[in-house]
Amino acid sequence: MNGRNLLTDTPELYELRFPDPGFRAARWAESVLHEYRAGPDVLDLGCGTGRDAQWLHRAAGRSVTGLDSSEEMIRHARTRHPGPDYHVGDMRSLRLGRRFHAALCLDSALLYCHTNEDLDALLGRLRRHLRPGGLLIAEMRNGAFFLGRTELLDAPRTDTVTHDGVTHTSHTTLRIDHAAQLLRRTRIWTDDGGGEPVTQHSAWRLLLPQELRYVLAANGFSVLALYDRPGPRTEPPWVEGDRPADTAEADRIHLVARLDQHGRKGS
Repeated sequence: MNGRNLLTDTPELYELRFPDPGFRAARWAESVLHEYRAGPDVLDLGCGTGRDAQWLHRAAGRSVTGLDSSEEMIRHARTRHPGPDYHVGDMRSLRLGRRFHAALCLDSALLYCHTNEDLDALLGRLRRHLRPGGLLIAEMRNGAFFLGRTELLDAPRTDTVTHDGVTHTSHTTLRIDHAAQLLRRTRIWTDDGGGEPVTQHSAWRLLLPQELRYVLAANGFSVLALYDRPGPRTEPPWVEGDRPADTAEADRIHLVARLDQHGRKGS
């Protein structure tokens, strides 16, 4: 069976496969919001199950709006992580009719913009949804990591997770599509409950640090910070009080950018 995404179709399984009991991703995001003195209104793009959005709403006292393209994820978020205002939609055609102090793109959400047109569309939408001086905070895979590095490409990765008494096993293979500048992933799921194998295909845009700076500047943003570690998904992971490194070579990269005061596209 092809075309399904078992994790986004089954949000409970997603949270078991990618647990974050200490809410490290949300706490990292809050530390950046606090450091750059962002106001309370936050837009969480690619909010997934709503786990991070709810923590920011409840623990940090922020007014959070979450957006995700998966109806199943948003249904789960509204039921299991209530508090934020959740919407189903495509971030490239975002129309919420209000402005925010900051936008988050965690766990490579920005990289689902596969083309230059996709990136321009998203950043154009953000110019209309961020207040002048608003922040864009992103955490994602780092395209520069793959310059001469192949350890994530050399062999499939196998993981298991148990949900409702059924053990699901995933075999994940990554490859680089150089012409499209994409990191393509094929993930095959099997289970011990007699279900058919499920094959999932997905991809992320691979962006280099200087390319990120250029695209953001062209869309009216100034980069305030761009670094590889520490972050919520680095090794070792971020902990309270950690300061950013001055490197950009590891497999994750972290971005803080500010929309210029006039909210206009760069010349």
